[in-house]
Amino acid sequence: QVHLVESGGGLVQAGGSLRLSCAASERTFSDYTLVWFRQTPGKEREFVTGISWRGGRTDYADSVKGRFTISRDNAKKTVYLQMDSLRVEDTAVYYCGARPGYGLEYHESDYDYWGQGTQVTVSS
Repeated sequence: QVHLVESGGGLVQAGGSLRLSCAASERTFSDYTLVWFRQTPGKEREFVTGISWRGGRTDYADSVKGRFTISRDNAKKTVYLQMDSLRVEDTAVYYCGARPGYGLEYHESDYDYWGQGTQVTVSS
């Protein structure tokens, strides 16, 4: 069982930045692929970005490319999401997810473990 805890959400003005963190309990953290999804009321959880185990591959949704950066620190068992040039439409609850193995998948059902989520609100 992997326990994930997100932090770093909050209220920011459009154009600003936030950094989200997701700390994991799993001691074999480096063997997991990690993702960030986000969800707004009435909509499905959507893929934002992901990083494969050991950091070999990353991918981003088109809507955040060039503005968001995912990284991981395996020694600290933490994955980060640096969000720059934030827009009002980035407002959502952001969730960290994990699955064992190398493959980077794009659907919520592909991930075995999820954090509780952290709210990001971008004001105009």
